[in-house]
Amino acid sequence: MMVARILIPIATVLFIWVFLKYFERKNIYFPTKIIEITPEGVGLKYEDVFFKTEDGVTLNGWFIPAKKSELTLLFCHGNGGNISHRLESIKSFHNIGLNVFIFDYREYGRSNGRVSEEGTYLDALAAYNYLLSREDVNRDGIIVFGRSLGGNVAIDLATKVEVSALICEGTFTSIMDMTKDIYKVRIPARFLSHRYDALTRIKEVDAPKLIIHSRDDEMIGFEHGKRLFEATKEPKEFYKLRGGHNEAFLIAGEEYPERIKSFIEKYL
Repeated sequence: MMVARILIPIATVLFIWVFLKYFERKNIYFPTKIIEITPEGVGLKYEDVFFKTEDGVTLNGWFIPAKKSELTLLFCHGNGGNISHRLESIKSFHNIGLNVFIFDYREYGRSNGRVSEEGTYLDALAAYNYLLSREDVNRDGIIVFGRSLGGNVAIDLATKVEVSALICEGTFTSIMDMTKDIYKVRIPARFLSHRYDALTRIKEVDAPKLIIHSRDDEMIGFEHGKRLFEATKEPKEFYKLRGGHNEAFLIAGEEYPERIKSFIEKYL
């Protein structure tokens, strides 16, 4: 009886712990394997490339060149789908004269491995190093762009390598803050496997920064973008959109690429 009184609470805590870890991961990552369309489908020439991370995972990405551009945008996408679901953004960036390199995190698209927070950071670093290996890429003209969770990944990368500029769109401050928004309670950090603490890391970024966030974002509240902007140091700019999390940049129309172009021309 005494043994049962000890083992049952331990088993209960262990079950809750395992459930939380599983539930946490399933609510952060939504990878899709099937590539539905390539840049060629929207009239863009591209290179389909494979490259390796420091821990030996093979990743897939697309390099879309612009004519004689000295600037390359490294695109860290959000937590759902894969690179084939970002073609409207790719075309928008290409149209303002940027080379674009977009890659899939491990477990997404045709990339191997199993996704994790540390894995996404290693993936972004590998993508950056791949760009450095290309003779047609100016290493002094790499702009890191991240949308949604990709913004957290981009911020982490910008603390580790030299980037010309950092652009974050619809990015959250941390997983802890997101859990509080969703569940109305603050879950202690020790119970979370993922942190994605952009609010702390962005303070370390010296490059010019453009923070983009929609006032109407129903998934990642506007307050997240506002806090990131307030936390980071100059030079910085804040571009406020209207519309939902996934369509705000589309609703903005031509203003969106022009605003990004203006930011780039000002600082680069």
